[in-house]
Amino acid sequence: MNKIAVVGTGYVGLVTGTCFAETGNQVVCIDIDEKKVERLRNGEVPIYEPNLDTLFDRNIAANRLSFTTSLEEGIKDAEIIFLALPTPPGEDGSADLSYILGVAEQLGKLITDYKVIVDKSTVPVGTAEKVHHAIAKNSKVEFAVVSNPEFLREGFAVSDFLKPDRVVIGTSDQRAQKVMERLYKPFVRQGNPIYFMDEKSAELTKYAANSFLATKITFMNEIANFCELVGADVDKVRIGIGSDSRIGKRFLFPGIGYGGSCFPKDVQALAKSGNENNFTFEILEAVMKVNQAQKTILFPKIKNFFRGNLKGKKIAIWGLAFKPDTDDIREAPALFLIDALLAEGAIISTYDPEAMPNVKKIYGDTVHFAEDEYSVLTNADALIICTEWGIFRNPDFDKLKDKMTDNVIFDGRNLFEMDEMSDKGFYYSSIGRNLIQQ
Repeated sequence: MNKIAVVGTGYVGLVTGTCFAETGNQVVCIDIDEKKVERLRNGEVPIYEPNLDTLFDRNIAANRLSFTTSLEEGIKDAEIIFLALPTPPGEDGSADLSYILGVAEQLGKLITDYKVIVDKSTVPVGTAEKVHHAIAKNSKVEFAVVSNPEFLREGFAVSDFLKPDRVVIGTSDQRAQKVMERLYKPFVRQGNPIYFMDEKSAELTKYAANSFLATKITFMNEIANFCELVGADVDKVRIGIGSDSRIGKRFLFPGIGYGGSCFPKDVQALAKSGNENNFTFEILEAVMKVNQAQKTILFPKIKNFFRGNLKGKKIAIWGLAFKPDTDDIREAPALFLIDALLAEGAIISTYDPEAMPNVKKIYGDTVHFAEDEYSVLTNADALIICTEWGIFRNPDFDKLKDKMTDNVIFDGRNLFEMDEMSDKGFYYSSIGRNLIQQ
């Protein structure tokens, strides 16, 4: 059994703490938000993530998972301290390290014996050195700072943590390496690798991975846009290139851009790190520009359909989260479309299985939030699909026709087959495929 403290109970911190407790470790999660800690103590999971609530309840009941607002109390018995704190982008795109460095300074005043302090947050190259310095200026005891980036996909975070493709650990401290190897051994019993490397390489690995995936998505969106111009079918192109083992099938589905808490922030932060070192990531600059435009790629199509006049038109939207199986709306394309439609005087009605409370905090009564995927369609002049939730994939199309004033769908996630939409008599506009007109 390892004694672990996790500082920060956001998405990464809560998943990390719960999953470590699930393998028999004693885990204390620490957060300065008293109301949040009280909710956690009462068994309330503040985020939506499949299967997290089951593990959460089980480990609280087993007294392996606890919560406190006191950093001193939380780290007192811990040998390993994870920093799972936010690193939000600043105005210039750089990662804000103030939360991490602030806690590091406090740790320097509190630790009294050897600790392994682990950067779990996504941080720029060189952060481990900064954390080490922040602790060392207030402490004379021996400690190690390790970089251990997370590779969690929202909607699959629990399975990703419990059965990782790989574990990346950056450390130059042999004692810390043994501690981390022992900690992660239960998660790689099937032979998946633990990669040990220097701290800077580990930090860059996370940024490089997310930036590459964002680039792959963006490239496919560019191909989709070109397909529409020349009359090609992006689905066939996707299958054709995805069968090449050098390219692979994943992250080739076109859509209305990537969002979330990772890709936008990490691409921006890596580009900024390049600038700070007199290096320009030309590809990443293009990725950011293209993705921003892609989020509203459906808007001119919608406006054109209504001959330039959206005032008073009722638009239904399926999906608000940036991806299915999460309530995360950070940088969600749906929000950019809502802003554009509201500016033109459209009336917006929305439905999402999980994300509506978060969106309501932004728009209040400006946008209508429906009870289900069909009531949102009542008297709608058009339907926009922004998130590929499973419940949207096989709808009752006859019910859609009965509810809507016109059979018009703008599909930002290419959920439906072209032949089916043609047979059912819909006006169907998707991404990178031919337009089906009634």
